[in-house]
Amino acid sequence: MNFFSIFKRNFIYLFKKKINIDEINLTNNSLDELFYYFGSDKANKISPKHQATHHNNKFGHGFTKFYENHLNKLKEKKIRILEIGSLKGASAAAFAKYFPQAEIYCIDINLRNFVYSSDKIKVFGMNSSNPKMMKNFLTKIKFSQFKKGFDVIIDDGSHILSDQLKALNFFYRNLSESGFYIIEDYKFPNYFKHLNDVNDFTINEIINKINKKETFNSMLVNNEVIKDLLNSTKKIYQYRGNSSESDIVFFEKKTIS
Repeated sequence: MNFFSIFKRNFIYLFKKKINIDEINLTNNSLDELFYYFGSDKANKISPKHQATHHNNKFGHGFTKFYENHLNKLKEKKIRILEIGSLKGASAAAFAKYFPQAEIYCIDINLRNFVYSSDKIKVFGMNSSNPKMMKNFLTKIKFSQFKKGFDVIIDDGSHILSDQLKALNFFYRNLSESGFYIIEDYKFPNYFKHLNDVNDFTINEIINKINKKETFNSMLVNNEVIKDLLNSTKKIYQYRGNSSESDIVFFEKKTIS
């Protein structure tokens, strides 16, 4: 997608009427209830009013329990969450309510779908596969002033293999110590041929290499990032959600200091 198409979509988003979630009182709700309320397919079920957005599916991926299992310890902490691929902002809205002290950064190539707003959510209409745009993104959010990187990075973007690898290549190094790099539907390129667009290692093949501590060469993941993945990954957690095609992986980074 060219710059002018993204600019047009960002312009539409700028003037689009949005739902201010800061005016909605949702306290003591579980994460799954919040996913359900805002219409995220991370939930176990999708509410009827949001099903049209998700191809009329009644059931979501069922990823909530995995998020809660790994991220509950961050619930009351000041954290920064980066979400790549936000669609209408449903999961970002849920995270904003669930993590009261979180700053949430959303990157999406098409902001026309984004319907939620909050003082805690920062939205950027950019192509996460474009290194120049991503460097501009880090400059805009004054990333150099962060004392550490992002505490949680979620890749829920196109699910195209080259995009998954490019995001991993750029953002894994910007993950904080003890942070989580999460890829939803990471096996989609295994299931759908049109998403396996490059002759390179798939995410599950990279996981196998990391678990075996075997180095490898990739066209899209540079050697420094591969070294970082091999040396600084504490553990990798792979899960299956509600369907045979609902897969999610959590890379947990070591605490070095």
